[in-house]
Amino acid sequence: MLPIKHDPSPSLLRYRAERIWLRKSVRQAVRIWLPLGLASWLVIGLANNETVRAAAADTWKGLRTTVAEQPELRVESLSMPDASDDLMAQIFAVADINLPASSLDIDVARIKTAIEGLDAVKSAEVMIHPGGILEIRTTERVPTIVWRDGETLRLIDDDGKRVAILARRAARPDLPLVVGDGADRAIPEIHAMLDVLGPISARVRGFVRVGERRWDVVLDRNQTIMLPEYGGVTALRRVMAFDTSQNLLARDVEVIDMRNGDRPVLRLTDNAIEQLRVQRAYVRGEDA
Repeated sequence: MLPIKHDPSPSLLRYRAERIWLRKSVRQAVRIWLPLGLASWLVIGLANNETVRAAAADTWKGLRTTVAEQPELRVESLSMPDASDDLMAQIFAVADINLPASSLDIDVARIKTAIEGLDAVKSAEVMIHPGGILEIRTTERVPTIVWRDGETLRLIDDDGKRVAILARRAARPDLPLVVGDGADRAIPEIHAMLDVLGPISARVRGFVRVGERRWDVVLDRNQTIMLPEYGGVTALRRVMAFDTSQNLLARDVEVIDMRNGDRPVLRLTDNAIEQLRVQRAYVRGEDA
């Protein structure tokens, strides 16, 4: 009896399965996406299980506590080499630093943000050094003018930023006084005027912002230089040139009005006007 020979060709079902397997998308789905889907389903299921989540949280908390208590991570001291005594007090008030503590429990970014929020601080760096030292380096704002904001005296730096509140004007007689709304937004112009007034800087008593658009420069001896809305620094240079050539500011002049650049106006003091009246009467042969 002859043996029965099997047909070597695949069955129709196997043929179709092999054709489907040849597709790249099918192979990726079986080899990659199906395992990922099963793993995600398992993770989500565990995450929604209160018992599993509580156990994981306790394990993580215990592990973190163990690591945080290592002596190498212990911060024992605080260093603020650049800060004044007053600034140190302000930093302690806002930074909420409690030492000793683990470096894992010290939020460096939060401390930096809190310190840079202080009026007196321009920038700050907060670092944890080996040996358990928390170092805070600050760059303080340097006041350059005193701004009378209503009834409040404020120290202002070159950027127009508030540095501190001043209790009384006499506490900083070395800084020029600036008065008027919007004066803090024109700090560069003030410094430009101070540069021009260099030869008589000791006579400068302050600057008055008029209508948030122009300046009056107040000198000692009750002298005032009224500057125009535009080109105030240029007009002030002209006044200084007049003073150099004609000793203008040493005369009995009360107001130098430069608001009209084409026609400066001088207002004499009462004493100068009286002397002028007497001299004119004498020239005319009249009784003074």
